[in-house]
Amino acid sequence: MAALSQGRLKDRRPLSVIDIGSNSIRLVVYEGLARSPTLLFNEKMLAGLGRGIVSTGKLDPEGVTRSMEGFRRFRALSEQAGAEKMYVLATAAAREAVNGPDFIERAEAVLGTEIRVLTGREEAYFSAMGVISGFHPADGIAGDLGGGSLELVDVKGESIGDGITLPLGGLRLQDMAKGSPVQAAKIAHTELARAKLLKGGKGRTFYAVGGTWRNLARLHMNVTGYPLDVMHHYQMDPASLTPFLRQVARGEVEKIKGIEGVSKNRRALLPYGAAVLQEIIATMQPSQVVVSALGVREGFLYSLLDGEDQRTDPLISAAEELALLRARSVLHAHELTEWTRKSFAAFGLEETEEEARYRHAACLLADIGWRAHPEYRGRQSLNIIAHASFIGVDHPGRAFLALANLFRHDGVFNDSFAPEIKELATPRYLERARILGAMMRVVYLLSAAMPGVMPKLRWEDWGAGVLALVIPPEFAQLNGERPAGRLAQLAKVTGRRLVLAVEGGESTPVK
Repeated sequence: MAALSQGRLKDRRPLSVIDIGSNSIRLVVYEGLARSPTLLFNEKMLAGLGRGIVSTGKLDPEGVTRSMEGFRRFRALSEQAGAEKMYVLATAAAREAVNGPDFIERAEAVLGTEIRVLTGREEAYFSAMGVISGFHPADGIAGDLGGGSLELVDVKGESIGDGITLPLGGLRLQDMAKGSPVQAAKIAHTELARAKLLKGGKGRTFYAVGGTWRNLARLHMNVTGYPLDVMHHYQMDPASLTPFLRQVARGEVEKIKGIEGVSKNRRALLPYGAAVLQEIIATMQPSQVVVSALGVREGFLYSLLDGEDQRTDPLISAAEELALLRARSVLHAHELTEWTRKSFAAFGLEETEEEARYRHAACLLADIGWRAHPEYRGRQSLNIIAHASFIGVDHPGRAFLALANLFRHDGVFNDSFAPEIKELATPRYLERARILGAMMRVVYLLSAAMPGVMPKLRWEDWGAGVLALVIPPEFAQLNGERPAGRLAQLAKVTGRRLVLAVEGGESTPVK
C-alpha cells in the first residue's frame, strides 16, 4: 500500500462492507475494525431490487442489471481504497425472491467473494447490535425499516431480547397498498398488531434505523428549525412528531420545508415510512423516538470485535483517536482528564457517570484546534466537535463537549458565538462547560500544552473558604500574571476564593 497520510491511524487495516438491500445498495470502506469505526469511503446506489416483488415474486429486472454494473464499480473502489477484506451482506429482497439465488450467484462472480444472505432473524440481530454499539447504553425497541422488511428487536444494555420481522419495508408496503398511503396505514396497523414486543417498549425509547426514517427526521429538523444538523441521536417527542407524520402519511410531502434535499426515489417512500412509524408510536407509546445512524452494517462490524473491544466506550475511543491525530500531546490530554477529575472533586462538584464521561471526552479533545490561527481555534474546535461522527453521546452532551472547548480557547465569558449550540445544552451542562473551560485555561498556561506538569499540581484547602492551586518548586518559574489572571476567571465562574501559590514560596490571591 502507498504511504499513508499523517491524518490516518497507522495501525488500522481497511475493510469494506457492501449491503445489498431491497431499495439501496451501499459500499462503505472503513479505516479499520474499531469500536468507533471511521469511514474512508461511502457510496450508495438506489437499485430498487425489491420493486414489484409482491406481485411478481422476483427481483426487479432493471434493478438486477443496474446492481451488476454497480458491483463492478464497488469492487474496484474497494480495491482502490486499500480494503484488505470485503464483506457482502444481502437482506430481504435477495432472501425472498424466487430468482434470489441466481442473483446472488451472479453477484458473487462479479464481486469475487461470497455473499452472506441474512435470515430475518440475523438481520434483526445485526440491526440490534448496531443500535447497542451506538448508544451508551441502549434501552428500548430498535426498528430497522428497509425496502423489503421491518425488523423490531428489544435491546437493553448489551442484551438483545425478542425480535420479529414484518413485511413493512417501504417498497413492499407501497406495492401491497397499490400506491395508497391510506391503505398502507391499514396494512401497517394489522401487521404491527402481531408485534407483541412493542407493548414491552411502553415508556422506553424507540430507535429508528434506516434511510427512509433518517430522511423523515431530516425533514422534521427543517420544519422545527433544529439547530444541529447531526442525525445520530436526534431525539423527537412522540406527541409533537405525530402531526408531522400524519401530514407525510397523507402524501403531502411536496409542501414540507427541505423536501428538495430528498432524492425522488426516497421521496416516494416517505409516506409509507411515516405510516409505519405512526402505528409504532400508537402501539408502543415510547417516551421518545431517537434516530440511529448505525444499523446492520455497523452491527455486523461490532459483532466481529472481541468482548473487551465491544465494552470499550465508543465516545472515549473516538475522542482519543482524534487527539492522537490532531493534538500536540495525547499524554497531556490524559493528564488533563485526571487533573480536572481531581479539580472537580476539590471544588465539590459532583458528577454523574455520564457527566464524567463527557468531561473525559472534552479533555481528550481540548487541543485538536491548535493548528488554527489563535483567533479561530475555539470556533474551529466547536465546529469539529459539534459535527463529528461521534456515537455514544446525545446532542446535549455533544453541545457540552463543543462549548467546553470553545470556552477553553475563546474565554469563559464570550457568549457571542454559537448560540445555536448553547440552545442544545442544558443549564447544568452550560455551567459545567464554563467551569471546565476555565480550568483548562489555567492549566494550559502552566503546562505549555506539554505533559509532566499537571500531575505535580495540587489543590489545597486553606480554610476560611480559600482554595489554593499549589505549584511545586521545580516549576516555580511557570508562575506569573497570566496564570493568575486565568485563575481569577475560574474564581469568578465558580464563586470561590482562589490562591495561586508556589510550594514553600509566596502566594498570590486572585480577584
